[in-house]
Parts: sequence; C-alpha cells; structure tokens
Amino acid sequence: MQEIRHMSVAPTRTQRLASGGEIDAHRHDDHQIAYAGQGTIAVTTDAGSWVAPATRAIWIPAGTVHQHQAHGELDLHLVGLPATENPLGLDKPAVLAVSPLLRELIVSYTRAPEDDSPPRLRLRAVLLDQLAMSREQPLHLPIPTSPLLRELHDILRADPADNRSLDDLGRQIGASARTLSRRLRDDLGLTYPQWRTQVRLHHALILLADDTPVTTVAHRCGWSSASTFIDVFRRTFGHTPGSRPATS
Repeated sequence: MQEIRHMSVAPTRTQRLASGGEIDAHRHDDHQIAYAGQGTIAVTTDAGSWVAPATRAIWIPAGTVHQHQAHGELDLHLVGLPATENPLGLDKPAVLAVSPLLRELIVSYTRAPEDDSPPRLRLRAVLLDQLAMSREQPLHLPIPTSPLLRELHDILRADPADNRSLDDLGRQIGASARTLSRRLRDDLGLTYPQWRTQVRLHHALILLADDTPVTTVAHRCGWSSASTFIDVFRRTFGHTPGSRPATS
C-alpha cells in the first residue's frame, strides 16, 4: 500500500515538471492553489479529477489527499494558505476561473522570495481579494461509486469518441438506460450527456497540452466537427482551443 506523505505546510513556489511528470499522493495541513502558467495540471483525489488549463486554477482544501500530474511542459505555481484562511469558503477541491489580473498576481507571488516585507504582504492581500471573487467552474470529473457507473466510466475514458447511445452501452454492461440515467443523477448529479461532455473536455485538455492539432482532438473526443468542438470549448473555458493566455 502506498504511503501518503504528510506535509504540515503547503509550499508557495514555482516549479517545472516535464510532460507526464507527477507529484505523488500527499496531503498538507494548509489549503493550496495550483495554477499552470504553461501546460495543463491535473489533480486527482479519491473523489475524482480536476484538470485546469492556463485560464483556471485548482483549489485544494487542507487535509485533502491528492496528486498532481503534468500534461505538456508544466510551469506550476503553488500558493499555500493557512487552514484558518479560506477566502472561497470551499471545503472540497474546485476549479476556479483565473482573470488576467489574478494570473499575474499568482505568478508574481510564487516567484518572489518568501518574506514578510510590506510589498509582498500587499501583493498577498490583493491576491486574496481577487481569489475571493473567482467563480467556481463545473470542470470536476467525478469518479462514480456505483459499480455499473464505474464500468461506464471505464468505457468512456478508454474511448471518449464512443458515440453509442446509453441504451447500447447499457446492453454491454447489463443495465437499462433508465437505470443508468437514474444512478448518474443520484450518484453524480449529472445527466449522461453532461457527464460525457465532461469526460471529453478533460481528455481534450490533455491532448491539447501535448500539441495535438485541434481537428484531431475534436475527432478523438467524439465531436462531429472541429467547429462544434471549438464552440463547446469556448463556452466552457472562455477562449478557443488554439489560443492560450500569454505566459510570463
């Protein structure tokens, strides 16, 4: 059984990870924000996975066992906050919108030396103010608890482009579409199309981080055309898959 590392203090720093690189499972007594200035960061817990490109950050509450994985060359910015300081009021991991101002604050704060100088304390105060205004994004890919849904989850993760109906998939795993729909609502609070879109978007972010062409990503993830994929991506992330915020 893998030992879970315990770190009392969540670090505030910038580090580089090669594509596919990982930070193994651990927990700390502080909250932490994980932001990818370059590449895409995935954070996984027992409850599911959260994937964030450069317009999003991931909130990791104190005590949460989690691991990080890099998709694409990753410029990872980590901000640690004491457990007593929770500007978001969130007790579960979440993906957050990152405005251009918040992005620059995170990058500057994690690259500056750690000290209690007045300029750094003012920078931190503005960062927390901006963080408190960040909106939570529905980009969590939950891991189902139902054995039937786990089978369905495995099928979709193996091939996000699988366009079979829920009736057809149900016949493969021995359940009716009605049963699967009910369990999706009860277990995850999602309809089948909503959940499938989440699976596809997560896979798309990983492929894009590895510089896969947009048209190829669209087809591998099950969209009928690149334009349809681009439209869904823009509505979800606020920019097209071919454009990324400038990195510092």
